[in-house]
Amino acid sequence: MTAFRISPAVADAFPDTLIAVVTATGLNGHEPWPHTTTALQDLEQDLADGTWAPADESDPRIEAWHTAYRSFGTNPRRIRPSVDALGRRMAKKGTLPRINPAVDSYNTVSVRHGLPAGAFDLDHVTGDVEIRYAEGTETFTPLGEPDTVEHPKPGEIIYTDTTDILTRHWNHRDAHRTRVTEDSTRVAFVLETLNAARDGHLLEAAAEELHGLLASHAGATTVHYLTPQQPQATI
Repeated sequence: MTAFRISPAVADAFPDTLIAVVTATGLNGHEPWPHTTTALQDLEQDLADGTWAPADESDPRIEAWHTAYRSFGTNPRRIRPSVDALGRRMAKKGTLPRINPAVDSYNTVSVRHGLPAGAFDLDHVTGDVEIRYAEGTETFTPLGEPDTVEHPKPGEIIYTDTTDILTRHWNHRDAHRTRVTEDSTRVAFVLETLNAARDGHLLEAAAEELHGLLASHAGATTVHYLTPQQPQATI
């Protein structure tokens, strides 16, 4: 069992935070995921048709994350929230990257709803996962750079387990150790908003959409929610 929790200091600083943790066990990343393929293609077609566009930094959903990043000393135009960077890439190229079915699923849901998303292979997570302010002594190995070791700035918000950082700058970039691959069978996906009063319904819809894409390719799926009032869930 793994607990996900929001630290008291982060809960106090961002009192309207809502995080969905969607878990999947018995995941099969080696078979075709036709619903994910269709969702990706439909989103790209909507962009091409001009009937939809990714949220940009003028959108309140992205603007809130830029404000949060600045509050802990990160320049969001240089180091962007994941959904901002992914949406900008899609707007420029007209497509989303194809990584593997699980990652493609949460990328599609993230960009469609304008909400940051990430995922952790639970078989490579040690102990519990906490969203907290960094002390600056922690280590981070970025996704795709297994020989690189970084240290966060003190006060930066991170996801971390008992070994090292899982995500820097709250939701900018995930770690290499807990990356999701075709071989991942136990995965926790996270979707986030800083304004539950305004966007809570969007986050719940996104979580259910992701849950639906995962369900037919997993033995079991669940959805948990974290808030400052209920800051911990055990999965």
